[in-house]
Formats: sequence, structure tokens, C-alpha cells
Amino acid sequence: MKSDVLKAQMQALEWFHSLRALPGAWIILRVDGRNFSRLTQRFDKPFDPKFHQLMVVVSEALLKEFQGMFVYTQSDEASILMTPRADLFDREVEKLVSLSASVASAAFSVALELPAHFDSRLWMGTSAEYVVDYFRWRQADASRCCLNGWCYWTLRKEGLSVEAATKALHGKRTSGKNELLFQRGINFNDLPVWQRRGTGVYWRIVEEEGFNPKTGEKVRSIRRRAFVDEGLPRGKDLDVFLHAMLDSETQN
Repeated sequence: MKSDVLKAQMQALEWFHSLRALPGAWIILRVDGRNFSRLTQRFDKPFDPKFHQLMVVVSEALLKEFQGMFVYTQSDEASILMTPRADLFDREVEKLVSLSASVASAAFSVALELPAHFDSRLWMGTSAEYVVDYFRWRQADASRCCLNGWCYWTLRKEGLSVEAATKALHGKRTSGKNELLFQRGINFNDLPVWQRRGTGVYWRIVEEEGFNPKTGEKVRSIRRRAFVDEGLPRGKDLDVFLHAMLDSETQN
């Protein structure tokens, strides 16, 4: 068989190679840690600032490598938003998914100095409203996991077994979980915002002072820097924040 014929036959079996994100759609790539329940045994529970900073490193790497406009991270996941005009890798789904997982895995592993792996998936939204709904969904998940995590690990640290702590929380409503913490001197609303609402990483335009070695003069320049926002709003305020960011893109 001729080599060009064999090549054509083999390439025809790469079923998803030609799959691309829809033109004009917003793209979100969400990476998640794989088998992180074992990896995170080395970290404090329920939340470890060191682990949180590792996920910030991952988020910054994704923002830069994928020319994104916003990354939202909570727990062991990070979601990077790409604009409708983004044409990275010709919007090829295989490339976007595989490389986002690779970038996250590499950034986390280098920072931790231990191997770690992420998987990835691609989400598409045809309007800004869908994008806002997506991030509201992920923030709601962050809040739920934060409350559950604090309740579970508070009980575990009191000496309850995995089974006993799980049984104690089964069927308990949000108000009951808040009361459980309050009785132990923990006010859920006083916990760090990044634990309850997640963290945003996005671009900001900043003015910096530099030095011109040729003239010996101080100069000022405009730069784009990644900004880590650990005080994200919630509810309607989050809607306003996100719409302002999305509107700035559609107006350009």
C-alpha cells in the first residue's frame, strides 16, 4: 500500500480531529484534578492556603496560555473563559481539551514538585447570559462544597469516623449545617471569601514605572497583568461584575 494512501486511511479514523467549537460561541474549558482525594492527603482540611495557591498558579497559566479573559477556580477545578472571537488552535476541540489538561497538569506539578494530573472538558454558550449562568452555577457549587467540607472535617477532627461524620450530615439542610458550625464557634459567613465563593483571575491594565538605560530617565508604561481576585461578589453583584466584563469584550 502506498504511504499516501495509508496516511489518508489512518487520518480518516481520527474521528474527532475535525470537531471545532461553534463560530461566535463563548468557550469555557474546565479542568479538574484527577485522583486528587489521594494527593490532597498531604494538605490541611478542609481548606489549605498552600493548595489554594497551587490552583491560582494553574489559573494564571491557563489565562496566559489560552489567551483567556477570565478564570474561575474553586477546590481542584478551574474554568477558563475564551471569547467568541478566540481562534486559538482554530477552535479545534481536541487541541483545546488536551492542551488545557496538559497546561494545568504541568503548572501544578512544577509548583508542587510532585506529579499531578488534570482532565478537561469544553463548554459552549451562545450568549453572555449563558456564561453568567455558568459561573453562578460553579460558585453555587463552591459554596455548597465549602459548607459541607467545613461540617465534615469539623466532625472528623472531633473524632468521628468517616461513616459517622457522613451519617451525621445526611439529610441535614443548609440551615442545620450552619447551626452545626455555629455551635462550635464557626460562623460560615466569616470564613475567607475565596473558600465560600471561589477566586477569579483576570487581566488588569496597570501603569508601571521603568527606567530607560539610554537616556537615564524614568519612564511610565501601560502593561496588562493577571490579577487574582479573592473577593468575588455573589448573587446579583456577581451578575453585574460578569456582565461588565463580557460587555467590554462585545464592544471591542
